[in-house]
Amino acid sequence: MATTMLIYLAVFLITLLVMGKMLGHYLARLIEGDLPHWVTQTEHVIWRCCGFKPAGKAIQPMSWYHYMLALLIFNLMGAILLFVILLNQGYLPLNPQFASNMNWDLALNTTISFITNTNWQAYSGETAVSYLSQMTGLAVQNFLSATTGIAVAFVLIRALTQSSCSSLGNAWVDIGRITLYVLLPLSIVWSLLFVSQGVIQNFHPAVLSQGLDGQQQWLPMGPVASQEAIKLLGTNGGGYFAANSAHPYENPTSLSNFLQILAIFLIPTALCFAFGRLSGAQRQGHTLLWAMTLIFIVAVIVVTWAEWQGNPEFIFAGAENSLNMEGKETRFGIIGSAIFVAVTTAASCGAVNAMHDSLTALGGMVPMWLMQTGEVVFGGVGSGFYGMILYVLLAVFIAGLMVGRAPEYLGKKIGVAEMKWVAVAILISPAVVLLGTTLALFTDVGREAILNPGPHGFSEVLYAFTSAANNNGSAFAGLQASSPFYNLLLGLSMLIGRFGVMLPVLAIAGSLAVKKRQPESLATLSTTSPLFILLLILTVLMIGALTFVPALALGPIAEHLQLFWAK
Repeated sequence: MATTMLIYLAVFLITLLVMGKMLGHYLARLIEGDLPHWVTQTEHVIWRCCGFKPAGKAIQPMSWYHYMLALLIFNLMGAILLFVILLNQGYLPLNPQFASNMNWDLALNTTISFITNTNWQAYSGETAVSYLSQMTGLAVQNFLSATTGIAVAFVLIRALTQSSCSSLGNAWVDIGRITLYVLLPLSIVWSLLFVSQGVIQNFHPAVLSQGLDGQQQWLPMGPVASQEAIKLLGTNGGGYFAANSAHPYENPTSLSNFLQILAIFLIPTALCFAFGRLSGAQRQGHTLLWAMTLIFIVAVIVVTWAEWQGNPEFIFAGAENSLNMEGKETRFGIIGSAIFVAVTTAASCGAVNAMHDSLTALGGMVPMWLMQTGEVVFGGVGSGFYGMILYVLLAVFIAGLMVGRAPEYLGKKIGVAEMKWVAVAILISPAVVLLGTTLALFTDVGREAILNPGPHGFSEVLYAFTSAANNNGSAFAGLQASSPFYNLLLGLSMLIGRFGVMLPVLAIAGSLAVKKRQPESLATLSTTSPLFILLLILTVLMIGALTFVPALALGPIAEHLQLFWAK
């Protein structure tokens, strides 16, 4: 088992790093605006038609404040359009299954979920959403929410790697280029790869079929492969079917499973390589990748070990072994499922090929904790990168305090203003998780939704708010969260978790952009050494441990001790 897991993990990481490096070089050119002349000339015609006035060779740049305002308006307009579509989908075409209009609270929750790159789904996709809503509503927001996260990462990279610049690019240009030159081409390629593996792509109504047991059942159809590609490449995670990537029409083979986890990590990895290239020292990007990869490997090992150890109740019930295959697809097994569990929660994806509610206590604690760190272990497209940079700034600040020097990163001084914003960005999500969980547990309507008593029921609520506030979207399925109370409270958590982090990051970028890069001296702290990588990892672990260990002790840790000590 250990050998198979290590080989699978090694092949995955090698493939990821090779492809990520190639894409990273391309992203670096895109961040700099280094495009062919004919492309920029064509763009200028489009920008003039949209009312933007080119300034020299580029569109007029924006300050961080105007960039932030543009992103907020962009996401607000997308939210209004999606909300209207979901409220009226029953009257619209491409609805062969006659999906009805969504209730306002569910439509609002779904709208917030998809514009924040969370894709929390309190509905069954194959029955509750029409083909039109899937394509023009949900899939479009999968593109645009991913674009928003990558655009913020572009801004932060420019602020860190350029010397004393007052502008951070143009939001509308970045949005257009990321969508057209990155996400769309990759999605086309991945869609074709998925179709080749058997993922369906059609507009047929559900097909009546007779199963092997002689019983008839309806087989859902729809344009799945196209949505599956951007769901994974954009680390969105919202499945076409309720079973998500455990459904054979979404993830039919072991190769499609490999392609899915590769897609989730591809752009976050490429952004690290792009950052290293533009910083002038590729090792800066390698530092982030080393920290992310080491934490990820440990997470995979722990999940795999926990599921392999399984449940001792199986032995007492007369089973041959205690392997925990509950909630897993046999075509993926424990290894394929465990790696997917770690990938989807290390990134802010939320796609699942196994039911997380059926994981062992410790196996379920790992994905929960990966989200609680802020999903900086590769993380979501854009959000993972700028989340890890927040921890880098914090680590630099801590190291500066230790040696009595003013902290700096890439030659730019880290002052009081930047550290205040770092503190806000890092602590906003834990505050939302813990306050939301407390409110749900202290109200009757919140407790009534819990289907399992004891520590596991607590874990279900904690997982839900952890997933929402960190824009993941996966769930412990034992919580009946499709109610006005949870729809509105989780929707608010998603909004704060997304924009409550994004806005401080843009403020940090604006503050650092105007500072000049100072040359390194003998006293400059090396941010590429093994010692700094260790400090960065410890900083991530320390924040997660100090914040969430008490809550985890009431949930998965208590459940694990209860199960094993009882025997």
